[in-house]
Parts: sequence; structure tokens; C-alpha cells
Amino acid sequence: MKVFRRIVDQWQGMNLVLRISVGIILGVLLAVFFPELSGIAILGDLFVGALKAIAPLLVGVLVVASVAKARNGLGRRFRTIIILYLFTTFVAAVLAVFASRLFPVGIIVHGVSEVSSSVPKALGDVFRNIIGEITSNPIAAIADAKYLSILFWAIIMGLAMKQVATQKTIASVAEWSETVSKVVSWVVACAPLGIMGLVYSTVSHSGVEIFITYGRLILLLVSCMMAVSLVVNPIIIGIMLQRNPYPLVWKCLKESAVSAFFTRSSAANIPVNMDLCKRMGIDEDFYSVSIPLGSTINMNGAAITITIMTLATCHTLGIDFTVGSALLLSVIATLGACGTSGIAGGSLMLIPLACSLFGIDNDIAMQVVAVGFIIGVVQDSMETALNSSADAMFTIATEYRERIRRGEDVVI
Repeated sequence: MKVFRRIVDQWQGMNLVLRISVGIILGVLLAVFFPELSGIAILGDLFVGALKAIAPLLVGVLVVASVAKARNGLGRRFRTIIILYLFTTFVAAVLAVFASRLFPVGIIVHGVSEVSSSVPKALGDVFRNIIGEITSNPIAAIADAKYLSILFWAIIMGLAMKQVATQKTIASVAEWSETVSKVVSWVVACAPLGIMGLVYSTVSHSGVEIFITYGRLILLLVSCMMAVSLVVNPIIIGIMLQRNPYPLVWKCLKESAVSAFFTRSSAANIPVNMDLCKRMGIDEDFYSVSIPLGSTINMNGAAITITIMTLATCHTLGIDFTVGSALLLSVIATLGACGTSGIAGGSLMLIPLACSLFGIDNDIAMQVVAVGFIIGVVQDSMETALNSSADAMFTIATEYRERIRRGEDVVI
């Protein structure tokens, strides 16, 4: 019994990243040698389900509490983080344009596939979806995990509470946010088992066939996302802080991107990013808003997916594109990616809209969406890892920049 207790204590004392690494290795080994053990995959479903269930409640209570007790001086940080989110998404789309020009790839299609009837027909539809989502019922928004609406109503309620509530009431709301945060920490502690289940499910069901059929397309998508994650974003952070950005980049990739890769959900990774920011000493009033906001509008990976899949369709059909049309595509990918994050299928659902810019028939565009679902086990995983880790990376960098402005010593 003492030996077992000692093993448990050593396991709990181990760094979470190391425990997740053990879970990944076990998941791969179990999938290779015991591919029929469906019960292992349930662990992954339970983990992602628990994160998705608690994340909307966490965001709601944290934002209300943070706005209600917020100090002055947060405005500049919020302006900076919003600019970072939108600017880097646009840069990612432009990078994807040049990559598609230098390394053109085609797409194999085998007939029209019924994928979804909720595809936006124009950019105006995207913005109407955004407005409709923002003003939806706040209780329903929490139940349906509509983060734009949760953020909107939580900020409104926090501002109202700041005006009329007593300090005792505000402290009570803050205690509720700490309570939900504690529940989240318990769920995150189960990450090694959950990710083991997710890895097992992916390896045992998907295999390596998709790498053979769509290898060049996957390689182009992954290369662009890696370039943004390891080159573009670090350059921007380095310019912001005038310091070597890679210690921060590596920490965010290690502690945020890994979990996001396997959960394939920015929403599910919100608690992970918040926990990372808390351990890095970031102002809770700031990260409790910037992290969920980033999960909605920081869509570097989505912009890359929309751009590359659209231009791959152009290459397949022999359609040439000008610099002007490619830049317009980058703008559409940037704005559209922010507005379709809540739609099932995420970035893939905007491909028909982007294809329409080049006069590509909707039936053909929907075949491209179907291809996107086929390679989604890699594309969506990489996309989520890039998007979610950048949320934490830019939040921490923005906080550090503010401290440097105040003359404080910052060590990354």
C-alpha cells in the first residue's frame, strides 16, 4: 500500500507535460497492439466533454468577476491584444497565398458530398451570424458554448455590477469564479488519461492512408502553420518585447499546443490556457477576457486552411489568380474565420464563400469541404494547436509589454 501511495505521489508531483507525454506514448502503444479496445477511446471523449462543459461557465463567471473588480489601465492591453489577433490572422492568410503560389497543389475529388446546409453564402451572412450570436439569450449561450454571446453579456453584467453592487457581492462572485476554477483544475489533472484516449482513437481509426492520398496538401498546410507558429509569431513578439521570444514560444507550444492538438477544440483548451497564464503570473482581469476572446477571433490556422484549400481548388481547375484577388481572399479569410468559429466544421465551412471569389461552382466547393473533413485529423489538430497556443502566447506577451512600459524587469 505504501509503495502504491509513493507511486501516486510521484505521478502527481511530475510535470503535467511529462504526464501527458506518457499518456501519448501509452495511447500509441495500445492502439498498435490492441486496436479493438473501444473503452480506452471513451476516456478521451469524457475528457473533452468535461472541458467543453465547464469552459462556458468558467468564462462567464471569470469575466463578470474580472470586469466588476477591474482596475483602470486594462484598455490599452485589450486594444493591443485585439490588434495582435486580427493582424496575425491576416499575415497568416498572406503567407498561405505565397506558399500556394510557390508550391501549388491540387485536390482529388470523387463526387459531391452532402456536408452541411449552413454554409454562409456571402460575407454579409457571416456578420449577420456574428450579430445574432452576440445578442442571443445568455443562458442559452452558456448551454450552447457561444463564446461571443457569453463575453458580451458577461462584460455588460460586470459593468452593471461595478455600478450598483457592494464589495461583498463582488467578492462573492469572485469566490464563485475561484470555485469553478478549482473544478477546472481537477479536470485538467485528468489530461494524461484523456489524451491517451484521444491518441488511441486517432491512431486506431485513421491510420496512415490519408498521408499517402493527400500528403502534399497536408504538408503544405502543416508547413504554413509551423512557419506562423515558429517564425512569424515569434518575430512579432520579439519586436514587441525587444527580447528573445523563443522561451515563451516553446513554453506555450509545450503546455498549450500539445493539449489543443489532441482535443481539437479551442473551447476545450480555454481552461488549459487560463491555467498557464495564472502560473505565469498574468493579471487575471486581463487573461480571463483575452483568452476566451482569442478562442473566437484569433484564427491564424483557420485563415491558412481557408486560403490554401481555396487556392488548391484554383490550381486543380486551372484558374489563375492575381495578387489583388489573392489579397482580397486574405481579407475574406481573416474576417470570415472570426465569424465562423462557432459553426460545425469551423474553417471548412467558409471555403465555398472563398471559392465564389474565383467563380468556382458551389458543388465543386463542397467537394473541397469534404476533402477537408477527410484530412481533418491532421489539419484540424494543427489548426487548433496554432490558434489556441497563440491565444496564450499573445496574452502573456501583451502583459509583459505593459510591464516593460512601466519600467519593470521582465524575464521571459
